[in-house]
Amino acid sequence: MKFGIHSFKEAGFDIIALQDLVTGTQVEIIPAYGALLHAFKVKRQQESLNLIDSYKDLSDLEANLRSSFKSVKLSPYACRIKDAQYTWEGTSYSIQKTIAPGNAIHGLLYDAPFTITTQEADDQQATVTLTHHFKQTDDAGYPFAYDCVATFTLRADNELQLSTTITNRSNNTIPVMDGWHPYFSTGTPVDELELTFASKQIVEFNEKLLPTGNLLPYTEFVGGKLLKGVELDNSFILDQTKAQPLATIHDPKKNINITFYPGNNYPILQIYIPPHRTSIAVENLSGAPDAFNNGLGLVQLAAGESRVFDTRIRVSL
Repeated sequence: MKFGIHSFKEAGFDIIALQDLVTGTQVEIIPAYGALLHAFKVKRQQESLNLIDSYKDLSDLEANLRSSFKSVKLSPYACRIKDAQYTWEGTSYSIQKTIAPGNAIHGLLYDAPFTITTQEADDQQATVTLTHHFKQTDDAGYPFAYDCVATFTLRADNELQLSTTITNRSNNTIPVMDGWHPYFSTGTPVDELELTFASKQIVEFNEKLLPTGNLLPYTEFVGGKLLKGVELDNSFILDQTKAQPLATIHDPKKNINITFYPGNNYPILQIYIPPHRTSIAVENLSGAPDAFNNGLGLVQLAAGESRVFDTRIRVSL
C-alpha cells in the first residue's frame, strides 16, 4: 500500500497523520482544536521540511490560538463581524464568543473539538474525515444547529485536498461563510518569497478592516511579485475564469512552489503577512469579512441543505 494513516501523541497534542509511504510526505492534523492543519511535511534533500507554521506545543497553542488562529477551520463565519452583531430574517443577533467585547472574529469552531468519523488509505490516497456537530444552544448569537464535516485527503505529488461539507440541521434557513486559515513557511523570510494570484478586484476596507462596500480593480499580483516590504491583510476577488492554480507562493532560494486550487465555492482569497514576516497566511474563503452584514459571498442554506467547499494545495520541489 502506497499511503498510510497513523495516530500519535507529540508536544501535548493528539495527532492523526496522513502519509505518502513512497515519498515520505506527511500531513498532520489536530482534531481537538478546530481540525487544525498542524503540518505538511515534504522531503527536500533527504530532510523533512514542514511548510505549515503551527504551534510548537500545547502551551503555545493555548497562549496564542485566539490571536493567530493558525491553520484552523473557520466556521460558520470567517474574519470579522462588525461589533459582533448582525440581523438575519428580521432578528438581531449578537455573537457571544468574542476575543474582546464586540470583537467577533474567525467563527465559532476555531478551538472546537472535532471527532474522527472515517479514515482510509490505499494505493491512491489517504483520507480522514472529522466532524463537529454545532448545537443550537452553543452560542446565543448563532442559534442554528449545523454539522461541519472536514475531510483531508493526501494524494501523490504532494497534493492535499481540504473539503468541508456544511449541513443545516436547524428548521430554518441559516447564514453560512466558510474558510481555512493556514500559515505557510518554507523557512525563507517572506521578504524573499514571490506571490502570484489571479485576482480581478480588491475588497476595500475601512480602518477596522471591515469592507466599505466598494470593490476596486486590482491585478497587482497577477504576474507575480516579490513580497519584500509588502504589507497585506486584504481580501481579493479571484478571477475564477483563469486557469488553475489561482495562487502560488514561490521560494526562488529553495525552488519551492506552493500552489492553490480553490473550488468555485471559494471565490475570495485573503492574504495576511504577520509582523514577524516569517510566514504568510493564504486563506480560501467563501465570502468577504462581515459577510453576515454586507452579504458579499454569504451562503444561505435551507433546512436540511448541504454545501461543499473545497480547495487543493500542491507542493513542488
